[in-house]
Amino acid sequence: MRKLITEIQSPSPVAHSQPQPILLHQCLAEGVGTFLLVFFGIGAVHAAVITGAQVGLWQVAIVWGIGVALAIYATSAISGAHLNPALTLALAAYRGFPWRKVVPYMLAQLLGAVLAAAVMYGLYHHLIADFELAKGLHRGGPGSELSAMVYGDYFPNPSLVASAPALAAVSLPLALCAELVGTAMLAFVVFAVTDEHNPGRPVNYLAPACIGLTASIVVSIVAPISQAGLNPARDFGPRIIAYCAGWGSVAIPGPHGGCFTVYILAPMIGALLGGGVYQCLLRRLFSPDRICALEAEDCE
Repeated sequence: MRKLITEIQSPSPVAHSQPQPILLHQCLAEGVGTFLLVFFGIGAVHAAVITGAQVGLWQVAIVWGIGVALAIYATSAISGAHLNPALTLALAAYRGFPWRKVVPYMLAQLLGAVLAAAVMYGLYHHLIADFELAKGLHRGGPGSELSAMVYGDYFPNPSLVASAPALAAVSLPLALCAELVGTAMLAFVVFAVTDEHNPGRPVNYLAPACIGLTASIVVSIVAPISQAGLNPARDFGPRIIAYCAGWGSVAIPGPHGGCFTVYILAPMIGALLGGGVYQCLLRRLFSPDRICALEAEDCE
């Protein structure tokens, strides 16, 4: 059985004569891919918070996941579709991604996120103003994270505190742990489904769908606590637009000061932990000798 799975999931050969994309093209793809991911993702949040078009957290989470998958399908052939500075760091640490490309990739991802948030603000700014007026919010003042949350992430989740008062007790350490664990889970699955040594990985064209579904699951679990940023570019890029659009210190550094620790540092550490656990504990079990031994067991 394992032998059959291995044969089905073996990647198709790629012509070695095909030229490798240059760094500029790779950064362009990272920017475009992150633009798509953030546009679809915060677009769902805009629709849910500002207009009530989405019903329930899962509807937002599944749109995020589909957006992740589509962005990977669109750009992976050029840049590998990291689309997340935390994953870029983990891939450099464990998978041989060149360190000289780390900063250019991260800057491209951040730029893509900024542009996506700018487009969303252009589409929704009148609706956001009406929402703030109806809720009695003064943009940039206390409580205005209820509208700012369509760009950056906050803890506790501003839209859920009223319906779940216990969430008001979410502390900075708890939010940090939630982002760290959530990103670790996402990175673990990314490393698993893209590992050519893993005989149980999905076929190549299903890997993005698996990653997207994992993102949806993690968002549905972590978002009630910290809105599930899981991606420093996805969080900080839109915050820049929110800061410039009048939210000021509510956007950066945020009312609880967790902008850098919870939504940038924690995902970076989480991706290193999740990728490291897979790489150091599981990947070595998928060595060629180990795979041959498993196939031999199946034949007995």
